[in-house]
Amino acid sequence: MRAKSAVFYLTFCWGLVGVLALFARAIVRLTPYAWQPIADGSLAPLHVALYVAWVAFNAYSEGYRAFQKSFCPRVVGRAYHLAQNPRPLFALLAPFYCLSLFHANRRGLTVAWVMLAIIALLIGLLRITPQPWRGIIDGGVVVALAWGMLAMIVMGARALAGTPPRAKLNLPGT
Repeated sequence: MRAKSAVFYLTFCWGLVGVLALFARAIVRLTPYAWQPIADGSLAPLHVALYVAWVAFNAYSEGYRAFQKSFCPRVVGRAYHLAQNPRPLFALLAPFYCLSLFHANRRGLTVAWVMLAIIALLIGLLRITPQPWRGIIDGGVVVALAWGMLAMIVMGARALAGTPPRAKLNLPGT
């Protein structure tokens, strides 16, 4: 096993840190909205039950199943692949590469761009959603994103230790 170069580490870390920064930004922006109905006591018992159920549902369906089992292994795997096979422009755009927004097979590109459009649409709709409903929805999203961040950090550390995740990388020609 040959030693990794500085370019490998810089490319890998730039790809992951860029994606993690997007998650962190979303968590920082959404947490006050998620916390607001709890802090101001505006949740009725039905709202509390829905909040807890929504957070639990998002932790499992989005955090565990979507992020930990699918999205994060692909992002970390693509970061690792790019770090092993660096191209200057791809390395510069590593976070976008890791998100499969370019240099991916047709299915990977379609899924990435459609999901980006859906997320943008949902963000727009959520901005006009009144409390406590917005807080309830954002609470689930924050938990799922935090789970995804933690999973990505653990997988990234394992990859740097020599065990990258096994994932479909959606590379062209695959």
